[in-house]
Amino acid sequence: MQFRRARSAAFVSGLAILLAGGAMLAPAPARSQPAVQQGVVQRVIVAGNERIEQSTILSYLPIGVGDTVDPARIDLALKALFRTDLFSDVRVALVDGDLTIQVVENPIINRVVFEGNRGLREDKLRDEVTVRPRGIFTRAKVQADVQRIIELYRRSGRIAAAVTPKIVELPQKRVDLIFEINEGQKSGILGVNFLGNVEFSDNDLRDVVVTEETAWYRFFSNNANYDPDRLEFDKEQLRKHYRNRGFYDFRVISAVAELSPARNGFAVTYTLEEGPQYRFGKISVETELKKLDTAVLTQLVPIRSGDLYEDEQIETATDALTFAAGAAGFAAVDVRPRYVADPAKRTVDVVFQVNEGPRVYVNRIDIVGNTQTLDHVIRRELNLVEGDAYNRALVDRSENNLKALGFFKEVTIEETPTASQDRTDLLVRVEEQPTGELTFSAGYSSVDQLMIDLGVTQRNFRGRGQDARARVSWGSFRQQLDFSFTEPRFMDRNLRAGGDLYYFVYDLSEFSSYKTTSLGGNLRIGFPLTTNAFMTMRYVLREDDVQVPDIFCDPSQQQVSQTLCDQRGRYVTSLLGYQVTLDQRNDPVRPTRGFFVSGAQDFAGLGGDVRYLRTELEGGWYYGFNKDFVLSLSGSAGYIAGFGGDVIRINDRFYKGGNSFRGFRVAGIGPRDISFGRSDALGGEAFAIGSAELTIPTFIPQQYGIRASVFTDVGTLGLLNDKVKIGSDGRPIPGIFDDLSPRASAGLSVFWRSPMGPIRFDFSHILQREDYDRVETFRFSQTTRF
Repeated sequence: MQFRRARSAAFVSGLAILLAGGAMLAPAPARSQPAVQQGVVQRVIVAGNERIEQSTILSYLPIGVGDTVDPARIDLALKALFRTDLFSDVRVALVDGDLTIQVVENPIINRVVFEGNRGLREDKLRDEVTVRPRGIFTRAKVQADVQRIIELYRRSGRIAAAVTPKIVELPQKRVDLIFEINEGQKSGILGVNFLGNVEFSDNDLRDVVVTEETAWYRFFSNNANYDPDRLEFDKEQLRKHYRNRGFYDFRVISAVAELSPARNGFAVTYTLEEGPQYRFGKISVETELKKLDTAVLTQLVPIRSGDLYEDEQIETATDALTFAAGAAGFAAVDVRPRYVADPAKRTVDVVFQVNEGPRVYVNRIDIVGNTQTLDHVIRRELNLVEGDAYNRALVDRSENNLKALGFFKEVTIEETPTASQDRTDLLVRVEEQPTGELTFSAGYSSVDQLMIDLGVTQRNFRGRGQDARARVSWGSFRQQLDFSFTEPRFMDRNLRAGGDLYYFVYDLSEFSSYKTTSLGGNLRIGFPLTTNAFMTMRYVLREDDVQVPDIFCDPSQQQVSQTLCDQRGRYVTSLLGYQVTLDQRNDPVRPTRGFFVSGAQDFAGLGGDVRYLRTELEGGWYYGFNKDFVLSLSGSAGYIAGFGGDVIRINDRFYKGGNSFRGFRVAGIGPRDISFGRSDALGGEAFAIGSAELTIPTFIPQQYGIRASVFTDVGTLGLLNDKVKIGSDGRPIPGIFDDLSPRASAGLSVFWRSPMGPIRFDFSHILQREDYDRVETFRFSQTTRF
């Protein structure tokens, strides 16, 4: 508005209305040339230039002194100078050997101003237009930008928006460009109607299309206004909806938007032809490739005769066959389904034709969107390099590799055509996401147990993929300080190496009447065994100090079991371990298909005071019914046994509860000593826990980032060594309970991607427990990312 008040009389004299035929934006004058003489150029004369150097103009001119010119050469020179966008008019003439270049320079844009825009922010308009301050002013650019602004308003529901471009002439061949905007009224949707629908009601179909009726409570929605492009999208959504429910013959006859007589909105009507419902008939695979077995390929097709016809099943089957052929060594394969519909039987036979397409090679791999991550960090995760034969299976695998890094919000790998038919470029498009985490988490139990964690993590340190972590934890029963660093490509090889240093203090007085302090570190190295299998080896050296107050163990006033008193002292642990993981999930972050299995063993006894063999197994299976319902079954089990007469110490046993068994406190299940009126968790030497979880729709718009799932956890923990259960008098301690009885819980987990970071809430109900177990019905945790 200050700009508007500052206009002077020069504005009126210099104002040109671009689209209304103003002087500067009127069509370029015809290139009326004086009589052109054919001859030799003896001298070149440039006139009319004010800002542009003569040498610059001559550098664009395809004619020089000594050249012979004719009308064709003169026309070529004109076109060359106009293509620079530096001039609004150019005249070229050859008179008596003098080649005269008369130019009128285009002005320079001083600034770009938007007026009248209330519905759209100025920064959004600036992103849309191509003209910029200090750029060259041309009629074509401004007219194109006017259309872009009008299209932007049209998409926001303002069909009547009008844009008038104007200029203010300034000294030194400069101009201010003003876009005067009349936004007009927003064109709402008065009604969304359907004709011809029998199987689904109007309300059902309104949930399918994205166009919404205008209502006062939809002030956050961008779909409650008229947009012709959105109607086309709605037609495709309706087609998908019906075709994925068996309606093979379905079609949208028309989608019409009628302006109301009051001109205050549109009524949208979709006319449909549903047709009968079909099922899949015969499913077969045909191929001329000798290395592929049609019987095996047919088994890979996730469609069976008699199933309800679905387009999505065809797409899934096509992807599965393409991947199978790629895994069999065919870099280029063409899978085309052929349909044979039988209206009488209401079945659709599908024949998948699998043929080898023309061999295509990767010409170039371009990476865009990585503002932090270095190029070579991304390239080393790709299973293809320039010059390799294009392979869809390897491309999909590369995409999963990049997603597994956790550095990117979105990852896509696209083919881009080249001038050569046997070459293709790959465009790796990534969208960075925060890889640093400032972590705060808290847990709350039924006995008012509070724990707070603070940590700093950078999973993409310096953009090199390195993982650096520091953590401080404080609570009534745990204090922790640890540092960790991981190099994903140690010595530029496919080796993941790293180390950890840590100091722990566990005050388990509320759980087991003892306190333990640990100081140590470990070294790790990992490497792939196969495409989907990974192995990690580690060496750990630490010192543990188990402390029980002397007064508790004083024979004259003993308050805890002799079992705990016998655990006191300092112990050094030196162990070598490994872990093997097989991961066949389709997405490492939020899988909807596939499984993973992991097994680990630790051997303690390479020096030190502790000797044992610990084995742990973990696995999970995922199946998505659709985007809203994903079933996951997971389980874990472990066993630890001492050797050489060694008894497993209390701090080396398994403790379960909290996040590992929802509904129970940390160390809330398993063997417990209730002697002397206390309830001390002793940990177990064997455990098994299984979980079933089903994600469910929340009916909350996706942009709010709220997800939910229902779960049930079932498991057990126990199997203490008999020596632990016998007192100093040689008789079993009556207060120790260790019966491997099953525990179970069920509940609801809510995940919220809040502005402060991800938050998780667990609401639990205990289905099976022992009287001495410790339970909690609510737990939450929060993570803030940077």
